[in-house]
Amino acid sequence: MRDRRGVDALREVDPAALEYVYAGVRRTRADLPENLPLIGFAGAPFTLASYVVEGGASRHFLHTKSMMYRDEGAWNAMMEKIVRGTAAYLRGQVEAGVQALQIFDSWVGCLSPADYRRYVKPHTTALMASLPAGVPVIHFGTGSATLLGEMKAAGGDVIGLDWRVDLDEAWDRLGDEVGVMGNLDPLVLLAEPDVIRRETGRILHQAAGRPGHVFNLGHGVLPEVPPENARLLVDTVHELSRR
Repeated sequence: MRDRRGVDALREVDPAALEYVYAGVRRTRADLPENLPLIGFAGAPFTLASYVVEGGASRHFLHTKSMMYRDEGAWNAMMEKIVRGTAAYLRGQVEAGVQALQIFDSWVGCLSPADYRRYVKPHTTALMASLPAGVPVIHFGTGSATLLGEMKAAGGDVIGLDWRVDLDEAWDRLGDEVGVMGNLDPLVLLAEPDVIRRETGRILHQAAGRPGHVFNLGHGVLPEVPPENARLLVDTVHELSRR
């Protein structure tokens, strides 16, 4: 979908069509201990738009940026549809039982700060404003070291960090008004146990026990990661955090 005609033809999301997701959330919530929070998630407007326009993953986001620059009206109309659908989807997850939300902007790092402010930030802000009050929101992006201040301004109680930025330096830039999540390189989980322990300790040292740090990888767990390495990471975080 790469022009205004395609945008106009794009059907709005029918929340009822996603009932199977909400049913899964209700079953999962019922099976979890009450003290263990369940996190819901969705793609951020720009990342979803890039898939809609490109038809898949992309290296340069040629078609996405071309549409963004060439026809700002069509771009905004598409983003508004995405925001409405995503907001309804996330509200449905909350109603089904999730207690926190995470917004993934996996491809936002391809943008300059100026382009983020003009073409993306207003829509991400609108999405954040439409979410249920009182539900914590994690706002995460990859390749986003130059965008952290703008992402904070767009909204979110916690800013997710990828591994391309030092956690302590990024948190100092963001300030104490938000928590941070991250930010171990996912590929560390393919290393030997002593490396996993060392790098986990490094992240926790940078967090320095400040309230508001959620330990996590800087992106998702890769399929190649041995399950025992993931368990070692969790155990190491628990062990070092108790000290």
